[in-house]
Amino acid sequence: MVCLERNRGFTLVELMIVVAIVAVLAVLAVVGVRRYLSNAKSSEARFALGLIGKGAAQALEREATSTVVIAPTESAIVSRRLCLSATERVPSAMASVSGRRFQPDNTNGVGFHKDDFAVHTGFACVRFEMVSPQAYQYDYVSDSTDTTQGTSIAAIAIGNINGDAVYSTFRLVGAVQAQALTLAPSLEETNPDE
Repeated sequence: MVCLERNRGFTLVELMIVVAIVAVLAVLAVVGVRRYLSNAKSSEARFALGLIGKGAAQALEREATSTVVIAPTESAIVSRRLCLSATERVPSAMASVSGRRFQPDNTNGVGFHKDDFAVHTGFACVRFEMVSPQAYQYDYVSDSTDTTQGTSIAAIAIGNINGDAVYSTFRLVGAVQAQALTLAPSLEETNPDE
């Protein structure tokens, strides 16, 4: 007995199932890539705010004394305080980071501009600067004064990655507890994926 094998193709239903599976996988891949890219763009803000928070905590641990000459047999009070607020956001204009990146001019003390981190009291005190192009505007706020230690800080990043009317805001807060700066365990985020 001779068995003849017939050439058989795919049915229309089988082809439609394969096309449907490929379409679902493509949609999932696009969604995943968009989420990945959005998270990658906002990682700059998260990382920078973490550095500012750690710098503020370290600054509180540094002890400072009076900058005036102490007379014989006198003493100076050793003080600890939070860094003063930044004198201005960097960059100063939000338009510098709306849909674009801003390159600060960190020329190590020569030719600083008002949009450089080193010329702003708060950023210099927490020892924070950006040397690569930045996508966010940064701010550091403290309730410390020249005469008081202060009790709280906030580090803020505002961005507009794609240049639309929606802004992303990231905020890290901290409070002095038992003579140490305690930072919030996570950031406050508004429109992180903007």
